[in-house]
Amino acid sequence: MPTLSAEALTAFARSLFEAAGVPADEADVVARSLVDANLCGHDSHGLIRIPQYLKAVRDGLLRPGAPFTVVRETPAVLTADGNWGLGQVQAHRLLRRLVPKVQQAGLAAGTLRQCGHIGRLGEYAEAAAAERLAFVATVNNHGFGRAVAPPGGVEGRIGTNPLCLGAPTAGDPVILDIGTSVCAEGKVRVAFNKGQRLSEGWILDNRGRPTTDPADFYAEPRGTILPLGGQQAYKEFGLGLLLDMFAAGLSAGPCSRPELPLRVANAVLFVVLDVEQFAGAEHFLRETTDLAAAVRNCPRAEGVAEITLPGDPERRERARRRAAGIPLDDGTWGQLTAVAQGLHVPVPAG
Repeated sequence: MPTLSAEALTAFARSLFEAAGVPADEADVVARSLVDANLCGHDSHGLIRIPQYLKAVRDGLLRPGAPFTVVRETPAVLTADGNWGLGQVQAHRLLRRLVPKVQQAGLAAGTLRQCGHIGRLGEYAEAAAAERLAFVATVNNHGFGRAVAPPGGVEGRIGTNPLCLGAPTAGDPVILDIGTSVCAEGKVRVAFNKGQRLSEGWILDNRGRPTTDPADFYAEPRGTILPLGGQQAYKEFGLGLLLDMFAAGLSAGPCSRPELPLRVANAVLFVVLDVEQFAGAEHFLRETTDLAAAVRNCPRAEGVAEITLPGDPERRERARRRAAGIPLDDGTWGQLTAVAQGLHVPVPAG
């Protein structure tokens, strides 16, 4: 299993995208985003996605260099069309367009339709928190949402529709980035690539039976990923259902539909808040900082070394992998080297 530095992998990823016809500036944005996901320990949203993205480019489903088109705009709302551009590129364009709006109006919301997969939502929450902005976001799979079945169902009807919340503090921000399913589809793909079994309670086969074999999820007809909370998680499925409706309904993209084809895409909803224009930044930061400290300092049960907050694991893993390198499983590395050979891109030594 090769282990490479973040710098080497970023350069490698950038070269792959450029060789596939992606403009250099866009290749850099996507490469950095994917490698940062690996750094944070979210391999499901990292370099494993490159073969998917490049296949979509090759098939004409993603369009490098696509414009960012404003469909409708008010002082606090922006509805945009990504024109099937690369997701991270268009999502960062959306966030940059929202920042001056939120600084003027106090609150701003933006949506994207016809946009490639935008990666890890926590990335955008971190960017917003750096501006002392609070952040709320979700996406759906732009109509292809067949990973999660309703409780009692055996066919997927919605995606793993994530919810991301970010709050700045006087120190590190608190960033919650979760799927509304037990796991992200990418985590099933990582296990599939590694030839490993999944944890019990993650997926069902296409007859609604529990299984730990990731191949059962990708068989035809497909298996499903359980809602967060398990087979009878009506509340958690309901949360994912409503997020699907918000992401699609507000962006003019499609809600999940059984008949739509697979596409590596998202319909996107970002909501950004300027804490200064509510109760004031001083109050917000004091309260969030004090609460974060109180949670960390909570008396611990026997055998518990420390209490962590959302965002802590990503920061720690990022620091560890920056120092030790990023490990890539043999399945993912084999896919990347095959792509590199096809594009005549040198492969870095692991």
